[in-house]
Amino acid sequence: MARYEINGGKPLNGTVTISGAKNAAVAILPAALLVSGKCRIENVPNISDVRILMSILHRMGAKITSPEAHVVEIDCSEVQCTEPDATLVKKMRASYYLMGALLGRFGKAHVALPGGCNFASRPIDQHIKGFWLLGAEVDETEEYVALEPGEEGLHGSRINLDMASVGATVNIMLAATLLPGQTVIENAAKEPHIVDLANFLNTMGARITGAGTDTIKIKGVNSLHGGTYAIIPDQIEAGTYLAAVTAVGGNVLVQNVIPKHMECITSKLQEMGAKVINYDDSIRIMRSGKLRPSTVKTRPYPGFPTDMQAQVCVCMTLANGTSRLTESVYETRFFGYCAELESMGANIQINGKTALVKGVEKLHGSTVYAHDLRAGAALVIAGLAAEGITHVEHIHFIERGYEKLVEKLTELGADIRRSEG
Repeated sequence: MARYEINGGKPLNGTVTISGAKNAAVAILPAALLVSGKCRIENVPNISDVRILMSILHRMGAKITSPEAHVVEIDCSEVQCTEPDATLVKKMRASYYLMGALLGRFGKAHVALPGGCNFASRPIDQHIKGFWLLGAEVDETEEYVALEPGEEGLHGSRINLDMASVGATVNIMLAATLLPGQTVIENAAKEPHIVDLANFLNTMGARITGAGTDTIKIKGVNSLHGGTYAIIPDQIEAGTYLAAVTAVGGNVLVQNVIPKHMECITSKLQEMGAKVINYDDSIRIMRSGKLRPSTVKTRPYPGFPTDMQAQVCVCMTLANGTSRLTESVYETRFFGYCAELESMGANIQINGKTALVKGVEKLHGSTVYAHDLRAGAALVIAGLAAEGITHVEHIHFIERGYEKLVEKLTELGADIRRSEG
């Protein structure tokens, strides 16, 4: 099994370039199933989740080429398959977007339940509610979801989500784009990758308005055409590097970002003692003094992202005082990585949805285990900040969402290497 070996305590300095957004890519690639013609998708991150998704689409009959790095050309015109490879589907969470895309393209789908990170119970009841209101009959078992048109056929509808679910919002958008009539999603998720998916679909001929607000309107069209689209930069990858500099110290220019998307993160890091300078498409972050404690509560966008909870927790472990971290999206997300941080000397007390993090003078190297993607990234940050050698195991979770992590950190002066078993 591969692992990272980190010799910590070295400040980070230099420039890092952020890849395309994982969460946008894994929605936009399935959306290509709706398009008649070739899509050229640029700024595609080279990460395992994307590679798995392209393998799924290829096995379904899509023609996929990569004429240059981070560019994918995909033509799904000849795809006839409505039951993607279950073994591959179970390897990643976002494979459930195939449900909405196949329902929109063919009016039916048979998709295995997804895999991915197991940090919390993440039911798909809101997805099912959306499909049902669009006129689908839903057969859900412990192994798969099967979708067929109901007696009245598939049609636009008004759907009020019980919670602002990113996954359900994406799946409903995919399913509704080619359906007759208008679909209105109320209490829709507002994350940047929701907007990116809408922009991709609109570039290909869809009629979607309101993405980025809590009400999205989709006027069904007869078909989508090919075109070219570039995926936005990855908000969470950028936030991870910003948190790393905050925890470890140094001076780094983070390139290929949208600073507006980062404000929910940078505001908290500044509160803790980092200095942040925003440019048009980059952010400079510096930290040299002692960190201050903070209070953070995760919320749907534009609030502080749940996917940055673990990374900011590492910063809190080194602050001069006690911080409070509250998780309002996935309440069990503390379990696993906090115990790993404690093995490195952190002082964390968990009470339900809240963790009290009492800052310590330093963390020390240890062997720790990644339990999911973002928790794994946090353990890398902890290893970079710690005194001595840290081994991070189960790094396949981390490589689901971070492209060339070792290379990028090495260029910033980190002492990190990837080794096999």
